[in-house]
Amino acid sequence: MKTPDAEDVVSPAIRLVMAMLPQDRQPTAEEVRESVDVVCVMQQKRGFPVDYDQLLREVQAKLAVWQEDSVGLSDSRNHIDWLPQAEVERPWEFWERYKHFLQDVKLLPPPVVRQLDKTTGRILRQLEDPQRAGRWRRTGLAVGQVQSGKTGNYIGLACKAADAGYKLIIILAGIHNSLRSQTQLRVDEGLLGFDTQFQLRSDEATHKMGVGALPLHKRLKIASLTNSAEKGDFKRNVASNINLPVGDVPIVLVVKKHKSILEYIRKWIVEVEGQEAGDNGEKLVYDVPALIIDDEADHASVDTSKEDDTDPTKINAAIRRLLNSFEKAAYVGFTATPFANIYIDPEAEHDVLGQDLFPISFIESLRAPTNYLGPEKIFGIRFEDSDSDDVPALPVTRPTTDYQDWMPSGHKKDWVPPDELPVSLKQALLSFALTCAARRARGQVTEHNSMLIHVTRFISVQNRVREQIDDYIALIADRLRDGRGAQAASSLARLRELWEQDFVPTTLVFPADEASRFTWQQIEPHLLPALRKIQVRAVNGSAQDALQYYDNRKAGLSVIAIGGDKLSRGLTLEGLSVSYYLRASNTYDTLLQMGRWFGYRPGYEDLCRLYTTKNLLKAYTEITAADNELRRDFEEMSALGETPETFGLRVRSSSAGLAVTAQNKMRRGIKVKLSYSGELPETTTFSLKADVVTANFKNLSAFITRLDELGCFAGRSGSGVLWSNVPASEVIDGFLEGYRPDRRSYRVRPALISEYIRRCIYVNELTSWSVLLAGGNGSQMPIGSRTVPLVTRGPAKNKLPEEGQYTVRRVLSPSDESVDLTKEQFDNALAETKLVRQQSAQRRNKPYVEPTVPSGQPLRRHRNVNQPLLIIYPITHPSEGEQEPLPLIGFAISFPLSENSEATEYVVNTIWQQEMNDMDAGDDE
Repeated sequence: MKTPDAEDVVSPAIRLVMAMLPQDRQPTAEEVRESVDVVCVMQQKRGFPVDYDQLLREVQAKLAVWQEDSVGLSDSRNHIDWLPQAEVERPWEFWERYKHFLQDVKLLPPPVVRQLDKTTGRILRQLEDPQRAGRWRRTGLAVGQVQSGKTGNYIGLACKAADAGYKLIIILAGIHNSLRSQTQLRVDEGLLGFDTQFQLRSDEATHKMGVGALPLHKRLKIASLTNSAEKGDFKRNVASNINLPVGDVPIVLVVKKHKSILEYIRKWIVEVEGQEAGDNGEKLVYDVPALIIDDEADHASVDTSKEDDTDPTKINAAIRRLLNSFEKAAYVGFTATPFANIYIDPEAEHDVLGQDLFPISFIESLRAPTNYLGPEKIFGIRFEDSDSDDVPALPVTRPTTDYQDWMPSGHKKDWVPPDELPVSLKQALLSFALTCAARRARGQVTEHNSMLIHVTRFISVQNRVREQIDDYIALIADRLRDGRGAQAASSLARLRELWEQDFVPTTLVFPADEASRFTWQQIEPHLLPALRKIQVRAVNGSAQDALQYYDNRKAGLSVIAIGGDKLSRGLTLEGLSVSYYLRASNTYDTLLQMGRWFGYRPGYEDLCRLYTTKNLLKAYTEITAADNELRRDFEEMSALGETPETFGLRVRSSSAGLAVTAQNKMRRGIKVKLSYSGELPETTTFSLKADVVTANFKNLSAFITRLDELGCFAGRSGSGVLWSNVPASEVIDGFLEGYRPDRRSYRVRPALISEYIRRCIYVNELTSWSVLLAGGNGSQMPIGSRTVPLVTRGPAKNKLPEEGQYTVRRVLSPSDESVDLTKEQFDNALAETKLVRQQSAQRRNKPYVEPTVPSGQPLRRHRNVNQPLLIIYPITHPSEGEQEPLPLIGFAISFPLSENSEATEYVVNTIWQQEMNDMDAGDDE
């Protein structure tokens, strides 16, 4: 069994091993073993022996962590790419110091630190060079996951911004003192290097901390006008009296997101640095490049005013007014729940305040490392409409049903909970005691332990619950301390039963690690010390409620935190293992933010528990699916080179009645149902970029060759070629997934079409396809294993051509849509087409022209559910030259009416609405 001091010995040894390993690549297994062996010998000689097997396991666990690149989209208009050159020319001292702190003190896995370097570099690159002359503004959004390390990301960004030359860095840290104080401590530790409660300037600091306490790093000049104390927020009179040399060194402010404070900052900086900017007497701050980092950017920052022509809400207006006070300004929002941000109207502009905070410059989706315990792991996710493997839920949730008498839904602030706690809550409290004991047995003696109890929003009720919990924990500790009598034996027996029936089998489900599998006899001696260390606190929002994790960093804090709204956003509960959560909400973002149990649980994932209601478990499963789908949209957007303004984002609606976000945040979002049942999506807009044209031609050539290899040839159709009985997987993987549409092609999204096909396959529809490679009257073109004459399509009338883009009115030749129909289908569809046209002519009071081929919904209504048709058009390139360029590749799909597949409802933003408005008015044209 490990001694209580094992952690004191192992951590320095891990640091030494990690320092010896290669930092620019993944080390080999042999390199790891050799380094562990060297460090064990070294520590033995120094009188600090460490167990070889334990050290090897700890190092291997860190090295096994991996993190994918962030993905996103950007708009480079009016932006000059500057960072590649600046990376060579400018010193990056703040970043290098922070990087070493993460590696050597925080012991973050090297791949995670390398990925943080890449991600912050990608975001910084999309901001403007602070040395660039003239007036500019960049507005972006970074989307992470709840408790996944966003604070570490934006501190890294702030370090690089200070290195690059941004002179004023303002961090908007939520709306509560507790979160602002906690964020300030993290900034003190990772960027400033000194305790802001004692010193204002780092070159005068005697209270060094974090990066400032690293050996072999010189002191860096940086200032702060805020500190981590209860009343440490920005004060205009204090800032004016200090008379800091603005622009000489970077100045950092960590402030609460409050209208008055933002206005104080604006007045102070304009008073100190502002110069006349025009005849109206307005002042502008020149040569002080400012970066505003907005933590929880979907909360309080979004304009929730009811009408477009009214003044924005106060905090939104204050942020925009502050941004407009600088000649050079950048704004980056960070959030895990971007639902409200994507519903901001990108074209919204106020007469005085100008642009809104839509992330028009970029959106970056941050990937979580593989050791992140997120929604997919806790609640699981099924990909019924995708080729991705399902993610099974970990066995850490415990449905709870016995709480109504103790904490009924809809209770008021004067509610007095009965003295007897629910059995489920008692079990949760005992689980926390066992978790603390197990972590001690595993050597995690000085690590923080936290439990969350979130059952009410009323402070008075929270305080009563705190008293009840405190009494219960004290009772169990007293019984174990006494060790005699029936009550002590009963408590001990209950703890043992819970350990052996719940914890032991749950741990077996997790990856094998024999060192983590303890018997009851190994756990029992740690129970009483663990219980004695537990403190019970109500967290109601003051800075003192930040729980003093930093002050207790050497011994570790074990705390049961009882709270409500103040625990719902941003505030981190270090070492959170057990949650008892009853608090319902009807919006995606609020529920996700309330999920404090997401995050990193190194060495104790198997000990974590979530006690909650069955309805909430169902809601979280839905939210997880919607959130995952939105992130997949980001990946598609990135692959297609989209900009935030040209891609319509949509979020899946909830079948359980949940709203995506608060109604006042999504006032410009509408609900739509997306389905291709009986529809004819067709490409009408094409990119003329050479790489896109070439990629689409190669994609089609490979697809045609594959069809012939499969033996699906069905004969010629005019000057084209027809294949039949083509598996749906070939259509998706062989053609749609490789097709690159123009990024402004609003009518056709191959990823959405593929998603719809997969949903239909799940109910045994669209499994067998016909494919037509259409021919025209143009020059002959070899395409894969076939040669066909190219099709000609003239440019669309009444539409101004855009550079690098070619738009046609329609790609479909109406007669092509019926090439695979039987004679009976053709005749019946034609008869119905004639009837529909007659009725339409009468309704519109226009002459009737009898059709010769079926078309539109009448045709698709007569298709079998397994008779879809993909029609591909190789179109003569519109450019002229000596050498004939490759053709443009267009397509149309004739979908039959679905009998089973239901449309999926989404809430869409204004961009998506505009895209839908651009769809064809009807097929009868």
